[in-house]
Amino acid sequence: MRKAIQKKHVKKAILLLGLAMITGCTKETQRLSPSSSPDFSLADEMSEETLIPINPTAAITELEPGLSVVQLAGDQGFAQLLEEGGAASDQAVAQFLTQQLTSGSIGYQFPASGFGCSTLTVNDSQGQTLFGRNFDWQSCRALIVLSMPESGYASISMVNLDFITQSMGALSALLSDDLLARAAYYAPLDGMNEAGLAVSVNMIEDQATIEQARGQTDLTTTTAIRFLLNQAQDVPTALELLETLDLHASMGMMIHFAIADAQGNSVAVEYIDNEMVVTSTPILTNFYVASGPKQGIGSSQSHTRYEILNQRLDQKETLNMADVRDALESVSKHNFNEFESTEWSWVFNLATLEAQVYHRENYQSGYVYSLKTLHERKQP
Repeated sequence: MRKAIQKKHVKKAILLLGLAMITGCTKETQRLSPSSSPDFSLADEMSEETLIPINPTAAITELEPGLSVVQLAGDQGFAQLLEEGGAASDQAVAQFLTQQLTSGSIGYQFPASGFGCSTLTVNDSQGQTLFGRNFDWQSCRALIVLSMPESGYASISMVNLDFITQSMGALSALLSDDLLARAAYYAPLDGMNEAGLAVSVNMIEDQATIEQARGQTDLTTTTAIRFLLNQAQDVPTALELLETLDLHASMGMMIHFAIADAQGNSVAVEYIDNEMVVTSTPILTNFYVASGPKQGIGSSQSHTRYEILNQRLDQKETLNMADVRDALESVSKHNFNEFESTEWSWVFNLATLEAQVYHRENYQSGYVYSLKTLHERKQP
């Protein structure tokens, strides 16, 4: 592995739920210099927003049109998937889920069009690490998943349900809410766990893809996120666990991960020529940040969003959760006059485990949940 940080290398790891390997990690933050400075002022902030507490149940509950929540106990067969060697494609995940959930055939796959996203990791005035995330997409049905595995970390994550049902056509009507929620467990696009680890996936516009073949356990983009949320307590652990996988990009889309933890570590994980490359950075949009010939490849708008967020960090040493919300609003899709929207925005406090989520660019009214509540519910 090419590394932009120092870390202890572990060649082998047992992929069982409950495993967490810890190693030392030192980093120096890398930030790319913006080519120009966007015209905005931090004084132009939004008024105090309304935050509605989330009270999840085992049934899918609609919070508002296009946004629902569910709480899932157990690991929905994920440990068995790992024990069987994982899955090297979306179709393989679908086949496993079909065997687990139904007697029919689920044609699960990701749509081929790309998505644009932005992430930001900062410290507040108390030294607590905050993680912000925009998911930019066409109008979709989003599902908040509160996960309580029997062995592993509880977590909160978001799933685009259309990723599961779009390719099914009329068959999607046969998928009950219970089966849909269980399938959604395997398809998180971002989330935070009770150890204070946050992870998200961002797309890169590049013809290259990720198809590792090193004889390791196979996982796809979203199943790798589920694995990290279940198992990783911090960034060093997450990197060690990723090294034990052969990653396969869903629908051939090039992606990179943003991973941060409560200790203030924040990295981008990219795959260049199927080799994992780690770069310390507080900001990630949709272009390569790793040094080398790929650096900067990605959409032009993603560079603009990076510059806006970079200037936010330059103008203010610390940001609170409202500041992170405002930063996400400043790079949301309505600023760019495009038909897509920012379907959701997360603000995570990785120290207090508070999660705030805003739906479809309504930054005046959001939802809030504390993973400490989920942790308490796990206790006997």
